[in-house]
Amino acid sequence: MAASSLISTNFHSSPTFSSLPSFSRFPNRKLITFPLSKSISLHKSPSPTSSPILSLLHHKTQKRSLITYKTYCPPCLHKRLLTTKNPFSSALDSLFILCTSVALALSLFIADVDPASAFVVTPPRKLQSDELATVQLFQENTPSVVYITNLAARQDAFTLDVFEVPQGSGSGFVWDKGGHIVTNYHVIRGASDLRVTLADQSTFDAKVVGFDQDKDVAVLHVDAPKDKLRPIPIGVSADLLVGQKVFAIGNPFGLDHTLTTGVISGLRREISSAATGRPIQDVIQTDAAINPGNSGGPLLDSTGSLIGINTAIYSPSGASSGVGFSIPVDTVNGIVDQLVRFGKVTRPVLGIKFAPDQSVEQLGVSGVLVLDAPANGPAGKAGLLPTKRDAYGRLILGDIITSVNGKKVSNGSDLYRILDQCKVGDKVTVEVLRGDQKEKIPVVLEPKADET
Repeated sequence: MAASSLISTNFHSSPTFSSLPSFSRFPNRKLITFPLSKSISLHKSPSPTSSPILSLLHHKTQKRSLITYKTYCPPCLHKRLLTTKNPFSSALDSLFILCTSVALALSLFIADVDPASAFVVTPPRKLQSDELATVQLFQENTPSVVYITNLAARQDAFTLDVFEVPQGSGSGFVWDKGGHIVTNYHVIRGASDLRVTLADQSTFDAKVVGFDQDKDVAVLHVDAPKDKLRPIPIGVSADLLVGQKVFAIGNPFGLDHTLTTGVISGLRREISSAATGRPIQDVIQTDAAINPGNSGGPLLDSTGSLIGINTAIYSPSGASSGVGFSIPVDTVNGIVDQLVRFGKVTRPVLGIKFAPDQSVEQLGVSGVLVLDAPANGPAGKAGLLPTKRDAYGRLILGDIITSVNGKKVSNGSDLYRILDQCKVGDKVTVEVLRGDQKEKIPVVLEPKADET
């Protein structure tokens, strides 16, 4: 009775419900039509008499805008259709929900997802093209950069035991597959032992192949497997431009494999060697951060090629102030080649000791004052006069060099610059001021005696 009341209510509320004329052949039978919306209301009715069969019929005919049932049976059959229940429908629905819940619980348990990260979506990191190029450059060249530890022997004052302590550190890079490592001379100066740490943290004892104090370059050798050695690409420094982007890789303050970037701030700078005071010409100036520990590390261009060795900074505090200097690779190339082949650099000298530039300026003259010219040296053999005292203790000035091969010499840097362009065995013409007269003296250049 309740079911028939529900159907009656729903049908009478429909604006499209109508009783069609009865057929002549079956006068007591009707054609019943009702819209799709009312079939949904029947399916969703909370009444316990609603049947899932009507819902199934609805889903099978959802493409139709109007559902029409032509029945030729008595109206009581419709009541029976609505009140009939499928005993398996509710059981299947419950089983489906149970299986879904169990599957979800198992997936969360097996996945082992962090509670916070399970609800956080991390977008993929996107880098700009210049950032990708910098990352690639660092990844490709880092295996070529090494960490050098300078060890000094110390003796215990009480036990007299000798032990080694680190007295300094710096950077270097792999030159070739033969195990040659290039760095600055001041990084290894005064070391009793040296250790080289490669990019994979493997450590090897290093031996000094040779060094050039005047240019602050040294070459070491390690007995490392060739598969661990990756030589750095060698570039050219003759065609560099101010404003060009550069990259420095090193170990500042012991922090291994640190990358700093900058530009070339200036070219053809001149600095003095920390060991001998001899000038180093054509030095590269950069604003890339160079700190203690970066010495000996490579300076790279945007292609990842070596263009210089980081060697010095200009800073009152000792830390980076935006003015760093690198020895150009064109200078380093020739030095390393001689050190690897002969263990030393053959550089011509005059064989003199000269006074500081300030002393000559106080005399009111321009040039290089000869303080000493050993008799067995090139200048002594040629007849240059040194500074000395007479029998009464009065100072007698020696020769003052004013030019070499016609090139004016105003100070010691000018003299070194001219000699760097000469070779051992060359005969040069040295013009000197002796007293009030100028004289020209031919001198045959010889190699430095203690160059080892």
